[in-house]
Amino acid sequence: MVSRMPRALVVGGSLGGLFIGCMLLRAGWDVVVIERTAGALTGRGAGLGVHAPLLDGLRRAGARVDSTIGVAVDGRVTLGADGAVVASIAMPQLCTSWRRLHAVLSDAFPPERLRHGNGLVGIEQDNDGVTARLADGSSLSGDLLVGADGVRSTVRRLLLPEVGLSYAGYVAWRGYVEEAAFSPATHAAIFLHFSWQLPEREQILGYPVPGADDDVRPGRRYYNWVWYHPVEEKRELPAMQTDAEGRLHEEGIAPHAIRPEIIAAMRRDAEAMLCPPFAEVVRITRVPIFQPIYDLESPRLAFGRVVLLGDAAFVARPHVGMGAIKAAQDAMALSDLLGQAPVPEALRRYDAERQPAGAALVAEGRRLGAYLEGKRGAASRDPVALMHENGGVTVPWTVAAV
Repeated sequence: MVSRMPRALVVGGSLGGLFIGCMLLRAGWDVVVIERTAGALTGRGAGLGVHAPLLDGLRRAGARVDSTIGVAVDGRVTLGADGAVVASIAMPQLCTSWRRLHAVLSDAFPPERLRHGNGLVGIEQDNDGVTARLADGSSLSGDLLVGADGVRSTVRRLLLPEVGLSYAGYVAWRGYVEEAAFSPATHAAIFLHFSWQLPEREQILGYPVPGADDDVRPGRRYYNWVWYHPVEEKRELPAMQTDAEGRLHEEGIAPHAIRPEIIAAMRRDAEAMLCPPFAEVVRITRVPIFQPIYDLESPRLAFGRVVLLGDAAFVARPHVGMGAIKAAQDAMALSDLLGQAPVPEALRRYDAERQPAGAALVAEGRRLGAYLEGKRGAASRDPVALMHENGGVTVPWTVAAV
């Protein structure tokens, strides 16, 4: 008698969903990824640091890992108000983008197994399987359902309606700048480093990433920057998230909908607060965007045959630099455990292993971001400590190993 291939329904086609989808497919599962967005997810996300565990996850997923995965930097520097270097450390690593990682994972996942434009609306399960009810009235059944649908996860909302996002008190302005747009002085000051500036209750950082069409050749790369800026929750944040037609975008405002006066005010603040190199980077960014920074912590991850993974389970502040890495680690742990035990038992073991890890990551993000909330003194702004702790490479490895 031929045994039936187990089937996994993965909700969410971003990094977490593709990590686990690729790994389970390689482990002999029948996998379907359900993505509510109708079109491709190209152009989303921002810059990311590449650490050894992320490369492990990419390889486990069957993704191609080569020199085009990111841009190499030798170390980190912090600039003072005048643009001079006030601290530096050696920390070789690769810098990449969400777009680049999504591309290599998408190449590894068969497109016919990805269903776009049909969101999840309900989940039903029993001892024998789980069914996903979709927005168009159809349904899919399987042995396992993985909620990998990100920060505003539908799966989490269905299972843990009481768990919500907690605003951290500040936003992250972000942008990409073409390398060719830099002045020679600013390029020399920051482009080839992971660079920082630490104004009072502010933090800006930036680093090079692959450019258009994932080009990593000099002159064709992009520079990714992130500026953490305090914003009051009750009045200022809603005003920033309201478009020119008066519509409030509580779950995130699209770049084209940000009112010109909001961007103009941000650029004025940049000229007043940032050192000349970073002020230039902000000034020449064509389409700046912002995202409110949140914390989110799920008390449990396993629900019978349903499980949460990646940002659907935990949202840690970007200072830890672990969003994509955690998604890869969650996927590797889940894939391994599903090869060792029946689905419900494997998910219980996954919960016991990954829930504490996620909670610890959220706590570390809060610690690293506390001075942006005015909760810690000047000692917390020591640039050497900050550069080591914020998204630092914590295990010995070399860029050459890629």
